[in-house]
Amino acid sequence: MKLRKFSEIEALAGAHHGGARGVKAELAAHGDSASIDQGDDRFLAGMTRAIFSSGFSWEVVEQKWPGFEKAFARFNPKRVAFYAEDDVARLLKNPAIIRNGAKIQSTIANARFVVETAKQHGSFSAFLKQWPTADQIGLMEHLKKHASRLGGATAMYFLRFNGWDAFILSQDVTRALIREGVIDKPATSKSALRAVQAAFNAWTKESRRPQREVSRILALSVG
Repeated sequence: MKLRKFSEIEALAGAHHGGARGVKAELAAHGDSASIDQGDDRFLAGMTRAIFSSGFSWEVVEQKWPGFEKAFARFNPKRVAFYAEDDVARLLKNPAIIRNGAKIQSTIANARFVVETAKQHGSFSAFLKQWPTADQIGLMEHLKKHASRLGGATAMYFLRFNGWDAFILSQDVTRALIREGVIDKPATSKSALRAVQAAFNAWTKESRRPQREVSRILALSVG
């Protein structure tokens, strides 16, 4: 399939958002909130934030976040990895956090995942840095298989907001990809996700923009 030139998609985004200057302002307004050069505790915190926010109000999670930090020992993965049944019972009684048992258990499982990954690569940051952005789908498959509740959109948001150059298949990005003929419906199958990755690889190469900017411009091009 022949893709439209990304410069034309940028022009579409500009038509909706005040030209190239408006697009630049939109990109700046949606900058990423964390550096990939952070400690393992922050990656565990990022996983937990993404998981608890999935299917729930981001605002409530943000309001309760100081309680999460205290309840989970500032997300020290080596401490949380050893949480046992009595710790889960304690957390389920803690009104300072969102008391979802399955998601509490996922934080403990992910602490073990972070510890094991850091043991193999030196740090979780080092693990993410060595994974090529041209294979985001492969990284998402790895997280889905080895971490807990880090599949699909949850994985994309975790990666994007923790310093890895990720695209996000939001509703607007999906609409743009359908418009461009990359997919014909929301991408859930392996073949559709591979087609999405191939399109992003082509557009990042052509535009010399990171994936996160290509993703955002696609969204802006919808309206």
